[in-house]
Amino acid sequence: MRRNETRPIGEVIRDSLDDLRISQKLKEKRLVAQWNDMMGKAIASRTKQVYVKDRTFYVHLTSSVARSELMMMRRSILDKLNEMAGEKLIDAIVIR
Repeated sequence: MRRNETRPIGEVIRDSLDDLRISQKLKEKRLVAQWNDMMGKAIASRTKQVYVKDRTFYVHLTSSVARSELMMMRRSILDKLNEMAGEKLIDAIVIR
């Protein structure tokens, strides 16, 4: 049987990922991987752990000074993360 409807492979893969609910996890992993590039060397060297859980972005730092600086920038970081994801993927940031 031959199908008349052809679709690009990228579209088929995206639809499959959405059906399996994997695309959100992939976007979360991509945000975690891009943290060091987004924040620069100074913050990256003081970052101990970064992860996403229940739409919350967690950042563990080794420096209280860096922690204070990021606390003041929390809203702009949240906006940047959601912009990079292409949707409202993160609801809150926890900085420890």
